[in-house]
Amino acid sequence: MNKIELVEVSARDGLQNEPRVLATSDKVELVRRAIGAGARRLEVASFVHPAKVPQMADAEAVIAALPSNAARYIGLVLNKRGALRAFDTAIDEIGVVCAASDTFGMRNQGLDTEQSLAMACEVLALCRAQGRPGQVTIAVAFGCPFEGAVDPGKVVAMARRIAAAGAIEVAIADTIGIARPNEVERLAADVAAAIAPLPLRVHFHDTRGMGVANAIAAVRAGAVTVDAAIGGTGGCPFAPGAAGNVASEDIAYAFDDALDIDIEQLVEAAGWLNGLLGRERTSAIARAFASRA
Repeated sequence: MNKIELVEVSARDGLQNEPRVLATSDKVELVRRAIGAGARRLEVASFVHPAKVPQMADAEAVIAALPSNAARYIGLVLNKRGALRAFDTAIDEIGVVCAASDTFGMRNQGLDTEQSLAMACEVLALCRAQGRPGQVTIAVAFGCPFEGAVDPGKVVAMARRIAAAGAIEVAIADTIGIARPNEVERLAADVAAAIAPLPLRVHFHDTRGMGVANAIAAVRAGAVTVDAAIGGTGGCPFAPGAAGNVASEDIAYAFDDALDIDIEQLVEAAGWLNGLLGRERTSAIARAFASRA
């Protein structure tokens, strides 16, 4: 298999729905451990309202404390206001989110699908003006917790508009972990063809235990980048029932030679993170490593 890229999202998506709010120093240490394991592109913060997502209230402080020139850092934004905050930091790359369902978009951003797509295109224009790379994730691309199934054709059309607006990458997200490998393969192939030559990134949650299988299906269909979180942490505060992200250590094991990642260091980091968060959920690979001890 050709080399693929892992985007480590534990410091942002992994923490944003956990009941414990970690200290800034612990978030920075999490990033350091991920880099030590081989991660070179990481989503490290989101610029959102601190009252709605208190876990991300220290975004600026986290970014200021990160090791410089060690990796590429992504900051997530949900609107123009968040993007302007991000521009005042040293963040390397801006990630924008738009929603494939009106109800999720209203709950998440206060915008329906068309409005969130227009906002994402506006933020991309701001990124170009600022000389910052910008990319877009289409949330609930496979299904919405409020509206159910999402039309794949709608997602493909959204991806085309995002590509035309100057994104460096388009991502499709299974925000609630509802997708099956066959439908992932179909949608990933269609989106990859629609945005070519831009790269396709995928983001899966492991609600139904399909995260790794869905990632493999997406890569076979043309995706070149996979999001994952150490320890399978995460969830979405605006998506009821969303379980954690697919675990980085499970993805690293599944893709083997396609990733330059140290699985043992990821498992060690997952155990450390579990202790900080007071949680017991572990990934399949972490359980396998524990059983051999």
